[in-house]
Amino acid sequence: FSLKRISITLFSYYYYFILTKSAADTKLNKIHVDFDNTQEAYRSKGNIELLRSLLVFKLCTIDVLLMELTKKLFGQWMFEKMMKMTFYGQFVAGEDHNSIKPLIQKNQAFGVGAVLDYSVEEDLTQEEAEKKEMDSCVSEAEKVSRDGDHREKKYKAHRQFGDRRGGVISARTYFYADESKCDNQMETFINCIKASGGASADGFSAIKMTALGRPQFLLQFSEVLVKWRRFFNFLAAQQGKSEMMVLEQKLELEQLKESLTKMGVGAKDDIENWFTGEKLGFSGTIDLLDWNSLINDTTTISNLLMVPNLETRKLEPLLNTFTAEEERQMKRMLQRVDVLAKHAVENGVRLMVDAEQTYFQPAISRLTLEMQRIFNREKPIIFNTYQCYLKEAYDNVTVDIELSRREGWYFGAKLVRGAYMYQERDRAKEIGYEDPINPDYEATNRMYHKCLEYVLEEIEHNRKANVMVATHNEDTVKYTLEKMNEMGLSPTENKVYFGQLLGMCDQISFPLGQAGFPVYKYVPYGPVNEVIPYLSRRAQENRGFMKGSQRERSLLWKELKRRVLGGQIFYKPVY
Repeated sequence: FSLKRISITLFSYYYYFILTKSAADTKLNKIHVDFDNTQEAYRSKGNIELLRSLLVFKLCTIDVLLMELTKKLFGQWMFEKMMKMTFYGQFVAGEDHNSIKPLIQKNQAFGVGAVLDYSVEEDLTQEEAEKKEMDSCVSEAEKVSRDGDHREKKYKAHRQFGDRRGGVISARTYFYADESKCDNQMETFINCIKASGGASADGFSAIKMTALGRPQFLLQFSEVLVKWRRFFNFLAAQQGKSEMMVLEQKLELEQLKESLTKMGVGAKDDIENWFTGEKLGFSGTIDLLDWNSLINDTTTISNLLMVPNLETRKLEPLLNTFTAEEERQMKRMLQRVDVLAKHAVENGVRLMVDAEQTYFQPAISRLTLEMQRIFNREKPIIFNTYQCYLKEAYDNVTVDIELSRREGWYFGAKLVRGAYMYQERDRAKEIGYEDPINPDYEATNRMYHKCLEYVLEEIEHNRKANVMVATHNEDTVKYTLEKMNEMGLSPTENKVYFGQLLGMCDQISFPLGQAGFPVYKYVPYGPVNEVIPYLSRRAQENRGFMKGSQRERSLLWKELKRRVLGGQIFYKPVY
C-alpha cells in the first residue's frame, strides 16, 4: 500500500514538473523583438544607402520646396538624376514592374514583403482640381434645382473643399475625368495585381474606390447608408434602447412593423415583405446587421437611393431625378470593383481597399464588405481599411466582425490612424456638422489599441479574422507583440501582419521580418516625373516626423559608426 502511495505521489510530482516545464517553455517561446539592434535593422542596407537615408531625412527637415527649386536650377535631366540618388531612391522602388523586382526580392530575403502601389498622380492646379470635383460630384438633378432634394450638406460637394489634396500628405488623390480614364486606372490596378502575384506568393495590392468611378455615387450612397442607420437609431429610441451598445440594440419585430405602418413609411404588405426571409426576423427581433441587409438591391441604383424622411415619415428618393447615364456610370463602378477582386483571386494576391474621406467612406466600406462576402469565403482576399482617428471606428469594426461571424467568411482589416484629419476638421467646422475626428492624438491611440485588441481577440477565438497593423508607431507595434504573446498567437499563423512605407521606419520592419513576423512595405513605383506629387508628400510627412523625433536618424548614425569602427567601410548586404 505504501509503495503504491509513493508511486502515485512521485507520478503527481512528475506530472506537475512536466506541466510547469511546459508552461516555462511556452514563456520562453514568447518572441521579443529588439528595435534598438541596428545591425539587424539595417542588415539589408549598404553604407551608401544609410548615407542616402541620412541625407534625405536631413533635407526633409528644411522648410523649403527643394524639388521645385532643384528642377528650375538644374533642368529636367539633371533633376531626374538627382532625384534617383535622393528622394526617389529612398521612397520609390522603380519606374515599372520589371525595375522594382530586385528591391522586392532583396526585401523578401530579409523577411519583408510588399504591398504594390502604382503612385502616379495628376499634377493639377487647385482650380483644376476644384472644377473636376464639382463636375463629378454634382448630379444633373442638383444642377437643375439646388433645393429640390433632401441632401445633407456633409454629403454634398463644396467648392472650397473641392481640392481633396488640401491638408493631406500621406494619401494619394484621384479626380474623376471620364469613364475611359476610370477604365485606364482599373487596368493600372490590374497590372499592379499581376505584378504583385508575379513578385511573391503572398503579396498585397492597394486600390482606391475614387479611382474607379464617379464620386457622385459614393457621396449619394454614403448619405443613404447613414440616413438608414440614423433611422434605425430613431426606432431603437422609440423602443427605449438608445443607450445600449450598437449590437445589443435588438428591435422587437412586431412593434417595429407597427411603428413603420403608423408612420406611413410603406404599405402594410410592403413592410411585411421587408422582414421576410430565410433568417431575417426569425428570432422575433431585428438588429443593426439585419437592418443593413434591407439595403441590398443593386439592380437599379435609383431604387437603392431611397431614404426615410423623418419629417414626412415616408420613403423618398434622395434625388428627384436620376439620369440613365448616371445609372450606367454607377453600375460601371461596381463592375470595375468586381473585375479587380476576380483578378486578385486569380493571381493569389490580397486586395487592400484604402480608406478615404468620411463623406465617401460609408459607401466605400459597404462596397468592400460586399466584396468580402463574395470573395473571402475560403481565405482572406479583400481587406477593408479602418481609420482609428474616427469616433465611430470601434463600432464599425465590431459590426463588421459580427457580420463575418454570422455569415462564416474571413474578416480582413487594415488598421490605420488616418490621413485626412486636418481636412476633415476644417470641412466640418466650415460647413457646419459634427467633427467626426477624435479630440486628440491620445484618444486616437486609445481607439487604435481598442480596435486592435478586439480584432486580436477575434483571431484568438476564431482563426478566420486577419489584421494588418499599419503603423510607424513603435509603441503600437510593441503593444501588438505583447498582446500576441499573451494570447498565444504565433507569427507563423499569418493572421497578424505589420505594414510601413518604403524608406521609413526600417528599424521596425526588418527586425520584425527577421523574427518571423509577416511584415510588408508599401512599395510605390512609377516614372520619376510622374511620382513627384507622391514624393512631395513623403518629404512633407517626414518634415513633421523628423522634427518630432530624432530616433531614426540616431539609429542610422549608430549603425554607420559601428560599421566604420568595425572595419566594414565597404559593407554590402549578402542574401
